[in-house]
Amino acid sequence: MRSTRPSLAVVALASVLALTATACEPGDTEAGGQPSATASTAGADSDGKIKVPDDLRDKLKEHGINLDKWKNGAWKNWDRDDWLREADEFVNPIIKGLWNPDRMRDADDPDQGVDDNDLSGDQGVTDPTPEAVNARAVAPSYHANAATAGKVFFDSPEGTMVCSATVVTDPAHPGKSNLVWTAGHCVHAGKKGGWYRNVAFVPSYNDAGRSAAQLENATKEQIAPYGVWWGDGAKTSQQWIEQGGQSGGAGASYDFAVIHVTPEKGGSGKSLEETVGSALPVNFDAPAVPKVADITATGYPAAKPFDGQKLYQCQDKPGRLSMAAADPTMYRIGCTMTGGSSGGGWVERGTDGKPTLVSNTSIGPVTSGWLAGPRFGDVAKGVYDAVSKKFADSQ
Repeated sequence: MRSTRPSLAVVALASVLALTATACEPGDTEAGGQPSATASTAGADSDGKIKVPDDLRDKLKEHGINLDKWKNGAWKNWDRDDWLREADEFVNPIIKGLWNPDRMRDADDPDQGVDDNDLSGDQGVTDPTPEAVNARAVAPSYHANAATAGKVFFDSPEGTMVCSATVVTDPAHPGKSNLVWTAGHCVHAGKKGGWYRNVAFVPSYNDAGRSAAQLENATKEQIAPYGVWWGDGAKTSQQWIEQGGQSGGAGASYDFAVIHVTPEKGGSGKSLEETVGSALPVNFDAPAVPKVADITATGYPAAKPFDGQKLYQCQDKPGRLSMAAADPTMYRIGCTMTGGSSGGGWVERGTDGKPTLVSNTSIGPVTSGWLAGPRFGDVAKGVYDAVSKKFADSQ
């Protein structure tokens, strides 16, 4: 598969300046449903300095961002790469209507992966490459058969991008969680980038399992029957931020993230967990490989031969994969899912038979055939607890 190593994030001003290319009202699109580029072309003066449209300034003020005061006006000399590296806060203001059916349907997986040759120098414990397991389509409705699964959408310099994700429980709000688990590389670019922008979660995307042709005329309610949920907080591991990259597998043992979400439309006051009717507990004492009978990985593979519109699963007994001797050994299973499935949940049923999240899709070879995901331990628990505690008083 291709590990989705997306690029570009929503970080303080770096994100909001990038919004000039996408902050269109519903209907403000070019042929084919793509956002108009006129806003971005108006984003710079003739001398090359950035100019932010007045309406966008006003929207930013609503979110507590005053451009004239932020960084003492240093945004005027903004360099995208520098801001992405320096900014350390996830900022993701809601743009209503941005994720319309066309943008969601056309979202792509970034074309990055791990070459099998990259594994030749492993010094840790790595089992033989597993036999490929053909991904099987989840029967619709997805809400009935995989209620916690969904898609994460976001924008990168290359265009709209997509990962998979899972609704998980929140200890601060039992039965009323707004937490989503995905891969770290689905929210942050790693050591050469920063937080992504316009990050949103759609549970049970394409719930009825319509074909790509059928989705061309689908309504937003048909594509996103349980709504669009925008990330208002996110955290990944410091190891991913410092080591992660677009290829090669560096930082993959810590490639996980938690997003706190809020509904785009506001609405009934119901949490994400109440809306979809389910949330998975997370096991931070993930069992050693020999003790696991099998793992089920779920996701929306988008790279060929898949098209990203349907939900798939692979089930296999895991083996071990070590990307670096000093890092925790990862789970690895045979699976033909490709890019777009990154971030999707890996579920194990313990001796009590109850499903728990023990990993998420992180990496796989460009040619597909297997997937690997991190085992959750203390670092993963720290990421999870930090997001839960940050929003403990918000619901």
